[in-house]
Amino acid sequence: MFYAGYGYHASNFEQTYRCYPASFFDKPHLEGGDKVIMPPSALDRLASLHIEYPMLFELHNGVTDRISHCGVLEFVAEEGMIIMPYWMMQNMLLQEGDIVRVKNATLPKGTYVKLQPHTTDFLDISNPKAILEKTLRNFSCLTTGDSIMVAYNNKQYYIDIVEAKPASAVSIIETDCEVDFAPPLDYKEPEKPQRPIVPAGKAPAEDQEAIVEDEPKFKPFTGSGKRLDGKGPKQPAPGASSATAAARSAPSDSNKRANQQTASPSGASTSTRQKTGKLVFGSSASSKKEAEAQKEPAKGSEPPKKEEPKFNAFTGKSYSLKR
Repeated sequence: MFYAGYGYHASNFEQTYRCYPASFFDKPHLEGGDKVIMPPSALDRLASLHIEYPMLFELHNGVTDRISHCGVLEFVAEEGMIIMPYWMMQNMLLQEGDIVRVKNATLPKGTYVKLQPHTTDFLDISNPKAILEKTLRNFSCLTTGDSIMVAYNNKQYYIDIVEAKPASAVSIIETDCEVDFAPPLDYKEPEKPQRPIVPAGKAPAEDQEAIVEDEPKFKPFTGSGKRLDGKGPKQPAPGASSATAAARSAPSDSNKRANQQTASPSGASTSTRQKTGKLVFGSSASSKKEAEAQKEPAKGSEPPKKEEPKFNAFTGKSYSLKR
């Protein structure tokens, strides 16, 4: 079936067709790439022209002035009809039965492509690079502004072609192309926590006070003591705390007094060393005599204890088994 405008030009191929999605003809495999199915008459015309391979075509929607590019898979469609992937019809804002103009095109090989996923779900795939490489094998060209569809794990991911080099439309057949990714359309940067606004003069002082209050003060010997015999620790006397404080201050007092003793005569030094409650090193002979006197028991205070009989072994009677 032929439609108006079905005329050939002498130097190139340019024809208008009515487009229909692949689902109308039970060809779901077209959705995984950018190739279309054209009628046999198009192959006859292309064969008579000097067309470069692979065959690439420019698709133009005259109503919305949308342009895209595609390759061809087969020439088995009905005359005056072209079968396209549905995602390609969506890019060009085409409906079933709309007219699209098809023209042969020559595209340079791509060296750089920048892609932008629609959702962050695509980045959650374990290996998105491998999935993308496998999908692009079914594509022959990419056009800036198009949105391609990547099918994986029973889910469809749409990706925008943001930029292409060296031209806005490039061929990706047998070429090494650098691929870059832009942040997804629904990506949101994490919000940084905002600090409360405090006057400049008060902020440093309050911070320093908070730091001083938070630092714990060191308190020595605050733990509990345990005895080796299993008994509980002795309860300190009421005045134990004051005694310990006095004992701690004793070294400083002894040092002061030692300095004073060097300046004072010998008689004064002996008197200070003999004070009670102080530790004295290198005392005089009088202090030794007093210590010996304290060790000797006071006369008449206690009666002398009787000596207990000592145990003598084998002092009992002996017996014989014979009668």
